[in-house]
Amino acid sequence: MTIQPPAPGEPRRPHGPRDPGDAWVEAPTGERYWGRFGAAGLLAVDAQRGVLLQHRVSWSHFGDTWALPGGARHQGESARDGALRESAEEAGVPVDAVQPRFESVLDLGIWSYSTLVADVTTPFEPVISDPESVALEWVPVDEVASRPLHPGFASAWPMLRDALSARPAVIVDVANVVGSVPDGWWKDRAGAASRLLVQLSRLAIDGVDAEHLGLSATRWFPFVAAVLEGDARAADVDADQVGVFRAAGSGDDEIVAVARKLVGSWNPVVVVTSDRGLAARVEELGASVRGVRWLREQLG
Repeated sequence: MTIQPPAPGEPRRPHGPRDPGDAWVEAPTGERYWGRFGAAGLLAVDAQRGVLLQHRVSWSHFGDTWALPGGARHQGESARDGALRESAEEAGVPVDAVQPRFESVLDLGIWSYSTLVADVTTPFEPVISDPESVALEWVPVDEVASRPLHPGFASAWPMLRDALSARPAVIVDVANVVGSVPDGWWKDRAGAASRLLVQLSRLAIDGVDAEHLGLSATRWFPFVAAVLEGDARAADVDADQVGVFRAAGSGDDEIVAVARKLVGSWNPVVVVTSDRGLAARVEELGASVRGVRWLREQLG
């Protein structure tokens, strides 16, 4: 492959100086891809209005088509951060108005494109701040395929649309997980629970490989719920990414109650426990079960 800078005067970045990532990657066969370090885009999903699409200006690469706000990643920048930054720059998407759900990666070896799919948690109106945009619109999911789409987005859209039916949640039996490792947790149950909550918060941010959840795409960012019981209820930690449930009585009963609440609105609902009795109870509700070892592998 070869790296080619943009042509003189070619408008690419709406704010600030050009970044080293703002360049074309040219394959030996002649195809060109924007972004020396790959590219990323955001598919923002609003439950009421549909998905946010960008109508590209005619002179741009594959102009007069509809695609996602996005662009070249910076060196060392994660795909998630790149998608959020680019969509903020190009479409005025507030970073704190969306919650990442999953990521799908097209990896061509010499170049990659990552689509970050995120749910709108605070409604907002997009703002055109990029010379490559003719319009920004919320398009109903059923109407996306009828638009003249960018070839790359057109190829990815069927899988992305099918994946929108999934919203995974992971419920963790904290007592069972903490008790699986003889590290002295019985001397300080609250401290052991706090340490696990920190790890679960990182898991919610970093995500879980799709294959470990039996889902399509590349990586998912599930809702993580942690159930505390007994002395572990005193765990005190800043774990914004984790829903913490403190059982007034039986931890098993609380886990069943949380699973009952989530099944139906979340899919799949995975309960992490190696307790066979608890596993049978949540499976009756429609949840699936993973053993403690499964979670330990995800936490690294």
